Amino acid sequence: MANKGLQILGFALALLGVIGLIIGTILPQWKMSAFVGSNIITAVSMYEGLWMSCAFQSTGQIQCKVYDSMLQLNSALQATRALMVVSIIVVVAGMGAAGMGMKCTNCGGDDQVKKAKIAMTGGIIILIGALCAIVACSWYANDIVRAFYDPFTPVNTRYEFGSAIFIGWAGSFLAIIGGAMLAASCPREKRSPSYPMSSRPPSNKQDYV
Repeated sequence: MANKGLQILGFALALLGVIGLIIGTILPQWKMSAFVGSNIITAVSMYEGLWMSCAFQSTGQIQCKVYDSMLQLNSALQATRALMVVSIIVVVAGMGAAGMGMKCTNCGGDDQVKKAKIAMTGGIIILIGALCAIVACSWYANDIVRAFYDPFTPVNTRYEFGSAIFIGWAGSFLAIIGGAMLAASCPREKRSPSYPMSSRPPSNKQDYV
């Protein structure tokens, strides 16, 4: 019963994690303009995401523009795009596999050992997808930090972390916890009862008259 509850909790956390990954991938607030230096202009805030860049004006107007060419993007952005999409696909596939192996489902047959192996495999797949998302977010964050402290970067073009990158990190950690719980569904083999060996020598049957 405890193992069943652990599987349900792990699946729920993985579901919340993949929702966070999807939201973080779509949102354009991966990095936001940093107001540093002597000339601070707060009338317009610039945001850049994986798919578009947006300008938020103080009047409430929002103007977004999708990136025209993929080849014009830097390597960090292209790698982050690919890793985030791969991580979402892998986590969803792992959730499908784990769902078939959970004790509360009828898929996978009645063999509980086989179902536990399927759930454990699904949890491992979820872990792989979550690690891909962590690498993507950390890579993008490292690119932001490196550009921020680069002395050759103009002050008005420096950026800092946006909310979407934190959502991506949170979704990744939730998926890791959920995948670890599902991977903990280790199958327990049924042991056949062992009987002690008899130390008595075989008796010779003799007929007595």
